[in-house]
Amino acid sequence: MKKILIGAAFAMIGAVGAYAQTAVVSEYYVVRDSNTKTCTVVDKKPTGTTTTIVDNGVFKTRTEAETGMKTIKVCTEK
Repeated sequence: MKKILIGAAFAMIGAVGAYAQTAVVSEYYVVRDSNTKTCTVVDKKPTGTTTTIVDNGVFKTRTEAETGMKTIKVCTEK
């Protein structure tokens, strides 16, 4: 009986670990390059000094980010 409980505990730990690896939430950012004055969608938070996340520029999907970029004023100015 003890072996069954230990085996079940290890199975549960393995299942939780596998779930935690697949439950990663991806984020997409609308960023503006200060040199070129253009906006783009990236999947990693910018760390440099030339790109900044624009207002409301964090989205859950790339499609949402691309749609949102069209409504952000600083990205639509020419």
